[in-house]
Amino acid sequence: RYFDIDAIADTSSHLPHMLPTADQFAKMVGELGVRDRSQIVCYDTAGLFSAARCWWMFKVFGHDKIAVLDGGLKKWLAEGRPVDKNAFVPPTNESFAARFRPEMVASMQQASEAPQVADARSAARFRGEEPEPRAGVRPGHIPHARNVHYASLLNADGTFKPKSEIAACFQNQGIDINNPIVTSCGSGVTAAILSLALTELGAKEHALYDGSWTEWGASNRPYRTGGA
Repeated sequence: RYFDIDAIADTSSHLPHMLPTADQFAKMVGELGVRDRSQIVCYDTAGLFSAARCWWMFKVFGHDKIAVLDGGLKKWLAEGRPVDKNAFVPPTNESFAARFRPEMVASMQQASEAPQVADARSAARFRGEEPEPRAGVRPGHIPHARNVHYASLLNADGTFKPKSEIAACFQNQGIDINNPIVTSCGSGVTAAILSLALTELGAKEHALYDGSWTEWGASNRPYRTGGA
């Protein structure tokens, strides 16, 4: 099934690929032929990028039988594994029951009050040294955020580094995985890679700021440039 994070979204929002409602999500993934009992494996062509967002969305809406293919299609093809070029025809009359988990999603206000915010963008974007890709969004970062670039968690082939190295990436940036964390990025995609990594590390309290820097950077909220 092709899961489009721009289509399975709240298309009425001016922000990119925001979460839809539970009813909208249930209808759209049901039309893909996904059932409550389905075991889902997410992958993308980059190694690990948008697949984590797909994983997070299903988790937000109560589906735990889901995993991410480590290394994605890139590694799959490199290993000479079989592929199919035929279009998938979803079964009809399938249903999916979405059960929203609000504790996994952070609003702008919750991000501002969070004791820890981990920003997945590159160091240059975090420090405000590069212009943001979206018009009207200031360069910089949430004042109390720490920079944990998502790429620092990955090997060159798009697979996750060992858990000890991933834990060190958070620790080295002053993030304590034993305390509540909000993950953020540009528009809520690579933040999900941090959320997936935190789940793998056994962190219990973490939420993703869905509006992320696209929302914050276009608002009148305080912001900072520079920093690590």
